[in-house]
Amino acid sequence: MADTRSTEAVLRWSASPLTRSIATCVGVVLAIAVIGARWQLIAFVAPMLGLLSSIDWQRRPATTSVLGYPGTARCFENEQMQLSAELAEETPVGTLHVCAIPGLQTEVISGDDARTTVSAGAPRWGRYPLRTQVEVVAAGGLLTGTATIDAADLFVFPVAPPQPTGIPRTELPDRLGTHLTRHIGPGVEFADIRPYLPGDQLRTVNWSVSARRGTLHVTERLTDRAADVVVLVDMSAQPAGPATAATERALRGATQVVQTALRNGDRAGIVGLGGSRPRWLGADIGRRQFYRVLDAALGVGSEYLNTAGTLAPRAAIPPGAVVVGFSTMLDTGFALALIDLCKRGHTVVAVDVLEGWPFADSHDPILERMWALQRSAMYRDMKVIGVDVVPWPGGITLDQAMSLVPDRARRSS
Repeated sequence: MADTRSTEAVLRWSASPLTRSIATCVGVVLAIAVIGARWQLIAFVAPMLGLLSSIDWQRRPATTSVLGYPGTARCFENEQMQLSAELAEETPVGTLHVCAIPGLQTEVISGDDARTTVSAGAPRWGRYPLRTQVEVVAAGGLLTGTATIDAADLFVFPVAPPQPTGIPRTELPDRLGTHLTRHIGPGVEFADIRPYLPGDQLRTVNWSVSARRGTLHVTERLTDRAADVVVLVDMSAQPAGPATAATERALRGATQVVQTALRNGDRAGIVGLGGSRPRWLGADIGRRQFYRVLDAALGVGSEYLNTAGTLAPRAAIPPGAVVVGFSTMLDTGFALALIDLCKRGHTVVAVDVLEGWPFADSHDPILERMWALQRSAMYRDMKVIGVDVVPWPGGITLDQAMSLVPDRARRSS
């Protein structure tokens, strides 16, 4: 079957309920025989003792396997996906049931002892395994093996708000798009009227102006160009408290920026810095690129590339690309990556997803005020270098926060 995953796990063997019942009966009868001096009862429990002594001879497999299909499933928040898990054919007689996972909502559709089909979904983005509990009975029935196996993975993607996010005004590549520029070329916005020159197309001739002035004049229009947008997501470890909660919005903001760029016909890519597995996906266009970006953000599939170090790879950022970073701005390595991109000639905007005091163990007003002043100084220093930092409080939308980005007409080096 396509997209089927087979997961194997080691069985942990213990006495079965039958063994415990027999041992209980043997213990009670032996106690009565000793207390009541009735040796005849020993002959009664002798077969049971012989059966218990053969427990080490029971044939039992060392491992068990569970088939999950689809092995990797993708959906958006509050959507439902159908997942199935069943015991492999080589597994001896046993039972399988789905375990509860925090945050994952499952509903059994159909199933029996060897197979279960559930409808699964989650209200929050992330990775959720379909965890199953397997119980296998040995051939003699005296031992029971148990194992916990993740039969499949459900990756829940964040739902981006529909509001479009703007990009700062900058020099765009010479590629047809939807962003209005000050360059003269094919477009619909009026720019100027000039005399006719040899080689001009006749459809650009402004006949009413030409009739008034007595010579041919043409209408010049402003051209629309496309942009390259790359989002940087800070995946470094954050302190417990508000900083951890703020990083959850970083992926939503990155998804919204990518969604807006692709809807406008721009190329979009993603770079995740920090954490144990820094990765990146090159800029591209199309609806399929949106799902590639989501896969790269959550580490699904194999279309993204891993990287090392704390700086964004040059291959991940096209020349002249607009870079939008989402971070709590607590990691120095991420700030250095933004500064490095600015030195390469890119237009860099950092969205600060942290709001207020980042630590949950102290609420000293003086320290909070000093923290706010330090953040303001950091904003100023980054702006002097060339990186515009805008705050994104929880009470406003991302498009409102991005409207605070100043216009910088900068040519890429």
